[in-house]
Amino acid sequence: MRSIFNEATFGVIFASVAGIMVYISLDELLPTAEEYGEHHLAIGGLIVGMFIMAVSLLLFA
Repeated sequence: MRSIFNEATFGVIFASVAGIMVYISLDELLPTAEEYGEHHLAIGGLIVGMFIMAVSLLLFA
């Protein structure tokens, strides 16, 4: 019997979760950081975090 959970299914699930996390970061956290005057720091952290995730995906692939 074939499993319905193959690599493509897990890829779609992980992509969906990543999209939700990016949405929350951009739509909720950045406006709040702007209210407190730390929006440049928050944007820099977002970019560095995405870079670290991209490098880790390349290293562990």
